[in-house]
Amino acid sequence: MPLGNDLDLRLRDLRALSVILRECSLTRAAELLETTQPSISKILARLREYFGDPLVLRDGHGMQLTPRAIELAERLPHLLAASAELTTSSASFDPGASDRSFRLLVTDVGSLVFLPPLMTRFAREASRINLRAVPLQSRHFETKLEAGEADLALGAFPGAPRYLRRQRLYVEKYVSVVQKDQPNLMKLRDAAGFRAARHIVVMASEVGHAAHQLAQQALEAELPPERVMLRLTSFVSAAVIAARTDAIATVPRKVARLFAEQLDLAIFPPPITLPTFEIAQYWHERYHRDAGHRWLRAVSFELFAKAA
Repeated sequence: MPLGNDLDLRLRDLRALSVILRECSLTRAAELLETTQPSISKILARLREYFGDPLVLRDGHGMQLTPRAIELAERLPHLLAASAELTTSSASFDPGASDRSFRLLVTDVGSLVFLPPLMTRFAREASRINLRAVPLQSRHFETKLEAGEADLALGAFPGAPRYLRRQRLYVEKYVSVVQKDQPNLMKLRDAAGFRAARHIVVMASEVGHAAHQLAQQALEAELPPERVMLRLTSFVSAAVIAARTDAIATVPRKVARLFAEQLDLAIFPPPITLPTFEIAQYWHERYHRDAGHRWLRAVSFELFAKAA
């Protein structure tokens, strides 16, 4: 860093730089930071002058980091976390007296699985605390944690950055659901009968957790293409449609259990091999020592890990 540089180096500029260096795209950085590309370009210009280095360079394949930028990309997450600790209170936390708001990153299915137990627990122990569900983009959920726009992410994120804190809650597996009065139910438990049935397939690109891609690939590798009657983007919709047709939907076990009784669904293990996936809670270093956040994580772990 050049001596005598009197430019004002702002933390928000460094947070933006961290995203720029990770994404190697000004357009994508602007989208994730919910600002405009010209604003990102101005920030980058200030930082180039401050560091005396171009930081990112365009070539035929996009943007490449300079050696100085590679060094910064490795150090910035730790620096930003340390700066956050200076402003994060580590005082004791009284959930019964607090009116704090916690922001959770969850998928649509995650909202159904995680939010009702949390709300019930809060009503009993922390009635003034409220929750806000933050829209989730599974490929870039770490940006909202890093920027302080969310406190905790709950779900399956096998590609989560190593700088995020992580705690496993439970291992989830897939089950198949079909109408309870399906006359061929026993045949569906056999691999040949399962492959010959009509199927609903949930597409991995839209369901909100990256782990489903492996399950979708394994399922479609086993099913004749002509037996896939419908592809859609929601586990919940798949379960509802299965209840009203003769098709099979293969969904996470907790989704099946949520709707089995209401929709008169039969649940059975698919007679083909499908991967399991881990459900965990993720948070940024900035909140690791915060007393309120520790309480939230402990409640989540007790509700979902110990119960599982």
